Amino acid sequence: MIQVDNLSKFFGPVMAVDHISFEVGKGEIVGFLGPNGAGKTTTMRILTSYLPATSGIVKVAGFDVMNQSLDVRKNIGYLPDTVPLYPEMRVEEYLTYRAKLKGVDRKERPKRLETVLEHFRVREVRRRLIGTLSHGYRQRVGLADALIHDPPILILDEPTGGLDPLQIRETLKTIRNLKGKHTILLSTHILSQVEDACDRVIIINRGRIGLDKKLDDLAKERATFMVEVRGPKDQVAHVLETTDGVDEIKAEALSDGITSFEVHPKTDDDLREALFSRIAKNGWTIRRLDLVRRRLEYHFVNLVVHDQTTSFKPEKEPVTEPNTAVQAAKNGA
Repeated sequence: MIQVDNLSKFFGPVMAVDHISFEVGKGEIVGFLGPNGAGKTTTMRILTSYLPATSGIVKVAGFDVMNQSLDVRKNIGYLPDTVPLYPEMRVEEYLTYRAKLKGVDRKERPKRLETVLEHFRVREVRRRLIGTLSHGYRQRVGLADALIHDPPILILDEPTGGLDPLQIRETLKTIRNLKGKHTILLSTHILSQVEDACDRVIIINRGRIGLDKKLDDLAKERATFMVEVRGPKDQVAHVLETTDGVDEIKAEALSDGITSFEVHPKTDDDLREALFSRIAKNGWTIRRLDLVRRRLEYHFVNLVVHDQTTSFKPEKEPVTEPNTAVQAAKNGA
């Protein structure tokens, strides 16, 4: 439904998008992520025919965004990062007007209006002037506008910006319910929302795509173990390296004779008990023993920081499980 091939965009001498390529299939919900200034909004504006590309080919619903822009716009619902609304119009009046502009059949307009009012919880303000609404309600009116003509493709730039937690939950639920019927490209800075609503994630940084993977595949990536031990660094390292199931380790000296080890396993087996047993057998003190599962936040930060520095070690791992081996030993003591 969305095909991007070698897309680039310059603003004068500044390259905002650097020859990127990706596809979004029918019925997919894809999170489009990146830090500020990464090129996300520029790319989305090109997809919607709002901006011309410098080079490359972009097709949306089979139509070229440069040469068939009207056909592209008929097939998309677009929520920009700043929602353009008419403050002097009432909500119901505005959405009806937008339905007319988007070619919704006259007989279908009342039905579509009621559908989007219900979906985005704006029925109670349908007769209020848009200029009197809070930012959250305006955002929801923008979402209703994007869906009023029931387009096959939705391009949503920060759709939950300004919403309260309950509104965010309802909006994400609505987006999830659109899966299959609509193809959705969703941009947000809140990574948990991507994990909650999306099938796949694309991370862009400095105008280039650094990651394009299904979230299920990311979740299956092998975990690592973080171990902090008070003891002779080289001897501890040897013991950890020779533990069955260990592939490789990385060591970093901390303080007071404590060394931090990042232990990478060969398989998906949980090695915490084996690691604890070998360390304890040598009489060394264990300060930490965690299984670390790398969630989306880890990949996002890793990618962005790696692009800025030659080496990277996150300040903290995103998700850890309790020190079950250590606790079991304490309970048995």
